[in-house]
Amino acid sequence: MAKKKKITRKELLNKPDEFLTLTSRLLALFIKHKTQLSYGLSALIVLIIAVSGFSYFSNKAETRAFDMLEQGMQKYTIIMKNDGQDKAYLAVEKDFQTILDKYSKKDAGKLAKIVYANICYNSGEFDRAIALYNKALHDFKNNCSYKNIILSSLGYSHEGNKDYNSAVKYFEMIASGSDSIMKDEAFFNLGRIYAVMGENEKSLTAFKKIISDYTDSIYIEIVKERLAG
Repeated sequence: MAKKKKITRKELLNKPDEFLTLTSRLLALFIKHKTQLSYGLSALIVLIIAVSGFSYFSNKAETRAFDMLEQGMQKYTIIMKNDGQDKAYLAVEKDFQTILDKYSKKDAGKLAKIVYANICYNSGEFDRAIALYNKALHDFKNNCSYKNIILSSLGYSHEGNKDYNSAVKYFEMIASGSDSIMKDEAFFNLGRIYAVMGENEKSLTAFKKIISDYTDSIYIEIVKERLAG
């Protein structure tokens, strides 16, 4: 299991644009809830990504890579359910490494970096997750939606290592960026982490940003309670 501080229920390239939009939304959902949901459900979301994207690829190598990615996720889910998350992580290590070695330049290989990084994260392998997320960040540097998802994951992973300064750096990159995806979550995480660091004024500023600019955020009631308390 991941060794990071848990957030409670209260705290919670060249492919068609349609495919990028679909997978970006699903991955955003995956990242947003990975600290709240069992990995089984998160794995199901990633599996949906693989199935949804499958029809977009006619290249045999791409198809094979996507097939391996789906099989790897199915294997992980089954073993995780029966024997636990850490054993599942060890069981699929070679499977994912094969995908990364053979197909790292393919779209499925690029997605595999994110998927496997999440598996590493959830087993507390934060350094390995960070390395994979950094590679994925390079892969998707020109796609803002993916970029923010990966930056958020880097923030969570550095927080898992208790490297709060680095975590803040990545969440700040989302908060100050031009794309709106996951900005409210970035401000929420900044508020949390600044509080842990004893930076109470910065924490307050981040939480107030949600109140003023993100009134439809899922974090709005949590922030109101924190500010009231």
